[in-house]
Amino acid sequence: MNIAVYGFMGVGKTTIGKLLAERIGYDFIDMDIEIEKRTGTTISEIFRKQGEAKFRQLESELVKELAEKNKLVIACGGGALANKENAETMKGSARMVYLTASIPEIIKRTRRDNDRPLLDVPDPLQTASILLEKREPIYRMYAEIIIDTTELTPVEVVERISEELR
Repeated sequence: MNIAVYGFMGVGKTTIGKLLAERIGYDFIDMDIEIEKRTGTTISEIFRKQGEAKFRQLESELVKELAEKNKLVIACGGGALANKENAETMKGSARMVYLTASIPEIIKRTRRDNDRPLLDVPDPLQTASILLEKREPIYRMYAEIIIDTTELTPVEVVERISEELR
């Protein structure tokens, strides 16, 4: 069984996923980093040159591949599990951990990161709010564990996940 750590951008999926994997002795994979390795380019470049649809296709292919593996902590890209088919596939092979944070906290955490193509807009606060509103129903539908990371350190989040997984 795998553990899928997912949620909106800036909630701590990568940081928490790495810490959790170390703690429980699983391998860690960040889907966005894996896609960048395989394509030899950045997510931003894929969006710019090939479009969001191409990126979502690569993401879906990777979800199917990871669902066949075992003992992974998977940091899912922010939109990977917003796709119901991907969420269903992942749910079949993983415990589902949904990380949340307040929109202002998400903006604060991501404002210096130029590699967020969906927030590279004039009003990132409004865009983040709209995207999260669309994605949250699916995120919640598949969640076994939900943790708000806004006021917690990554170590505290990992502690809570570990307790819930027991």
